[in-house]
Amino acid sequence: MAADSRTIIAPTDAELLQAQADLWRHSLYYLTSMALKCAVELHIPTAIHNLGGAASLPDLVTALSLPQTKLPFLRRLMRLLITSGIFASERGADVETYRLNPLSWLLVEGVEAEDHTYQKYFVLATVSRHYLEAGLSLADWFKKDLPVPTPSPFEELHGVPLVHETTKLLDEELDSIVNEGVAAHDNLAIGTIIRECGDLFKGVRSLTDCGGGDGTTVRGIIKAFPDIKCTVLDLPKVIENAPAHDSVNYVAGDMFHSIPPAQAVLVKLLLHFFNDEDCVKILEQCRKAIPSKEEGGKVIIIEIVVDPSVGPIMYEAQLLMDMLMMVNIRGRQRDENDWREIFMKAGFSDYKIVKKIGARGVIEVYP
Repeated sequence: MAADSRTIIAPTDAELLQAQADLWRHSLYYLTSMALKCAVELHIPTAIHNLGGAASLPDLVTALSLPQTKLPFLRRLMRLLITSGIFASERGADVETYRLNPLSWLLVEGVEAEDHTYQKYFVLATVSRHYLEAGLSLADWFKKDLPVPTPSPFEELHGVPLVHETTKLLDEELDSIVNEGVAAHDNLAIGTIIRECGDLFKGVRSLTDCGGGDGTTVRGIIKAFPDIKCTVLDLPKVIENAPAHDSVNYVAGDMFHSIPPAQAVLVKLLLHFFNDEDCVKILEQCRKAIPSKEEGGKVIIIEIVVDPSVGPIMYEAQLLMDMLMMVNIRGRQRDENDWREIFMKAGFSDYKIVKKIGARGVIEVYP
């Protein structure tokens, strides 16, 4: 049977011109990332903050100790970053003033504020040479018939996995930046989650934070709920560098083998690093660590729940985070159906999405 032939309607002149402009944007978006990297490395957000939260172009050039000849080039850089939503600006009669917005606030160094988590290393990791090279190898990776479990393009190209004890064999500086970036990413919005989902922890007598790093999350929980006995489980190399705290019990171990028992187990921004099979194994250990649902047993999961209903910008951010996982890690971001399937395979009876906060979902899973 002949293929179904359909008339292709040629785009109008206006549509073609718009398409070309869109093609420019999509092809050149990497320059926005490079401009953001430049702003971070020059410490532009911190300089604006130190100048009282507003800075003219000449003031900024002076504060950054840049040659005066770079003033017109800095103006062009800032124009792109303002248009991209990374900084704000105000134009007076004679001068334009650059200001911080919520995004650039996250890139200010040395701020002592409960909900401020410095995101410099997240930016530097995602625009690093090794990440970019992995992205550039994506087409070649698709063409290869690779063994299962399939290595990520990063692992296939560089020979070691990312966010792994062997990553430093590739590049010690990259390993340090990635670990700092992951910690900054994970610790952002802890206060918001505690304030907006406080019922999660009411009545909880004990809690184990699985993969809890240096204990930042449980220290925030203890501050709000001082009666909860908290345990942090992580790898020995993490625990040995964790700061001592009178109310936190640190345990070095492997979540694939055993998790310290508690009424509730918290798994925060961890499962997206793993494929579905490994997620099931981790959650099986979580289920073993908690009592029955009738006794208040539950697993609290904080992860991205991919969902277009969050709006186009937030949804695009979720999809980009999924691509970040695909290119660099063996894990992925998941929608509600994906999470439900994993929970059931791990032997849980039910779950509830308590709330969606930004791109993240807060989920209770019951044995």
